[in-house]
Order: sequence, then C-alpha cells, then structure tokens
Amino acid sequence: MKTDTLLLQVEDLHTVFYTDAGVVRAVNGVEFALAPKQILGLVGESGCGKTVTGLSILGLIPQPPGRIEQGRIVFEGTDLLTLSDKAMRRIRGNRIAMIFQEPMTSLNPIFTVGYQIREVLRIHRQVSKDQANGLTVEMLQKVGLPDPDKRMHEYPHQMSGGMRQRVMIAMALCCSPRLIIADEPTTALDVTIQAQILELIQRLRVDTGTAILLITHDLGVIAEMADTVAVMYAGRIVEHAPCDDLFDNPCHPYTLGLMQSIPQIDQPLTVTKSLQTIAGVVPSLLDLPAGCAFRERCNRVMTKCRQDPPFFPITDGHRVRCWLHER
Repeated sequence: MKTDTLLLQVEDLHTVFYTDAGVVRAVNGVEFALAPKQILGLVGESGCGKTVTGLSILGLIPQPPGRIEQGRIVFEGTDLLTLSDKAMRRIRGNRIAMIFQEPMTSLNPIFTVGYQIREVLRIHRQVSKDQANGLTVEMLQKVGLPDPDKRMHEYPHQMSGGMRQRVMIAMALCCSPRLIIADEPTTALDVTIQAQILELIQRLRVDTGTAILLITHDLGVIAEMADTVAVMYAGRIVEHAPCDDLFDNPCHPYTLGLMQSIPQIDQPLTVTKSLQTIAGVVPSLLDLPAGCAFRERCNRVMTKCRQDPPFFPITDGHRVRCWLHER
C-alpha cells in the first residue's frame, strides 16, 4: 500500500498506564495502516489493547495514569501526537469520530439525543440552531431511526439499545468524518439488531467513503465486514492480513486457536468432538513474559520463542509475528 494513498498510519505505538501495582503496557509497539474507504478489523480477546489503541488515536487516554510513551499516529499527513489539545479538539468528532462500545453510558442521560447531536454540529460546523435541528433530523433519518422529528426530543433511556446505537452512529457521521473508530458497535444487541447495525455501517461506508477501524472480539463480524484484519494479543499485533487470506490461512497459533473455537454449522458437536479452547490464561500486562507473549499457551512453542519475533511475510499483505514462519 503506497504511503501517499493512506489515510491513517500508526507506527510503533506504545501506550502505558502507571498504577500502584506497576506499569501496564496496554499497547506495545502496535503498527498498521488504513486507506480511505477501507474497513480494518482489529480483533482479539478482551483486555488485549484494542480499545486503548482506538482511544490513543483520538487522544483520549486519561493522563494520568495513562501516557503514550512513543510512536507516531499520522492522519492525513499530520502526526496527531504533535498537536496541541486545542488542535485535537478540532479533529475529534469532526475529521475522526468514534462509536463507543456502550451507548447507554456514552450518551448523556440528562440531555435529549437531538441536543447531543446538535451540539456536535454547532461546535464543528458553526451552524445556526435551526440549521442544526434540520441536519439532526436528516442524520437520524439516514441511520434508519423511525419518526426522527419525534425521536430527537427523547432521552437515551426512552430508546431501545438498537435505537441508541443508531443515535451514536448518527452523531459520529454528522460532520462527515474521514475516519470512524467503531468500538464493539454491536455489543449487547440481539442478533437481528446486530445485522441491521452492521448493514448500516457497511452502507454508510459505501455512500460516504468513510474509512472504518472496526474493533471487535467477534470473528463473525470481522468476516462479514472487514477488508483487512489485524489480530491483537497482549498489546501487540501478531498477524495482519487481507480478510479472506486470514480465514483461509491463519498462520499464528493464536489466530488458529481463535478460528478453532468458533462453532461450525456444518460440523455439529458430538460427545467425542467438542469446541477446541486455548489453554492457559492471557498474561498480565503488568508482567509480560520475555519473547513471544503467547508462548506459555502455545502448543507449538520452541526454545527460540523466548526471543521477540519480528514480522515474517507470508504472502503480499499477509505477515505474522511468529518464529514458525522464519525463512
């Protein structure tokens, strides 16, 4: 992928949190790139650093206890880590927007949803109140919320989970951002509403040309939505590939373990055949093991795994951080 065609480049990103127990290395050398109109899926178990990566891009890491120790986050040619707080506020919610994981806690309960969308418009677009009201109705209509003229006057608690998520998407889209960070956008929604939200995100990507960083632990969502996938484990990306390549040829033992833990409709479980699990537990980010962080759970561990593996190329665009693929 040519550098001049990229919308976002994250390079050697390290985000840490200083706690009484020690230093938590939540993001440990993460790097990836995202082109316009592309959907990049960032997948991994809970606690692996996916959400912290998204918050780091937006400059929303609480300081203290958090801190971005090193790295670059280049968006539209500018390193966001060099910008002032004032400059970041002009980008956040405007050029880059985020759909947060739980809309019930992300939306302010004491203001109507219309007011909250209208405030984003008035801050970044400097439109009048009447213009903001009209744009708010238009955005709620675009995300498929029924009766938007009425709904904009309701409070978050008066809406279902699916409706609140549509409001969050409308808020994210209202300033026509170049990049949306969608953090578990279908969490706690039933299967039917999940499908509707994913279809909405896909349609809006096509209609608006917005790039999407899709953060999830759900491989089914990744398979349905993503163009490329980055698999994250213990603060690091361990495999990066086009979506079809990853599912056809998972190369890292952790990626393979995730795939094997998914129920297959055409392969019913029996007494003698059950779902495979990944042995052990995720290592503490306070005390990561030397070398490959997955080695203590890996069934193909070697002595060399005590050394930190670099990325090894598999095919064009597919690379894996595992000594098994050293050439």
